[in-house]
Amino acid sequence: MRKTIQLLAAAFIAVLATAAPRAAQAQDFKIIVNSANAIDAISADEAGKIFLKQAAKFASGTTAAPVDQGKASPVRAAFTKAVHGKSVAAIETFWQQQIFSGKEVPPVSKGSDDDVIAFVKSNPGGIGYVSSGAATAGVKVIAIK
Repeated sequence: MRKTIQLLAAAFIAVLATAAPRAAQAQDFKIIVNSANAIDAISADEAGKIFLKQAAKFASGTTAAPVDQGKASPVRAAFTKAVHGKSVAAIETFWQQQIFSGKEVPPVSKGSDDDVIAFVKSNPGGIGYVSSGAATAGVKVIAIK
């Protein structure tokens, strides 16, 4: 009985340890869409599918145009961990497999928050992520539900 309680306690602590960084990382970025987009929130699962091009449209029916940050960007690492639950390297491996098999290419990649914002502003289906402190005038910040 005592051993079972110790195992349950250890499992509970492990869950808390993995949940806390994920929640903290979610605060390191904001998801943005074109200001004309009707959505106000998106689930992490839906965002993940859009960025992996497993879903071509938002729930509203608008065709999605995702944009990533550069591979070495800290905001990309935070977004990738929070939304995909993986590292940037794991997502890069996914894209290499997709390209090699002739299925799909990754979203366009931009080098800064300002470049991502400009892309999202100029594309009706634009969706991207920027650092939590970025000025987001001209685009809509949406919640992760």
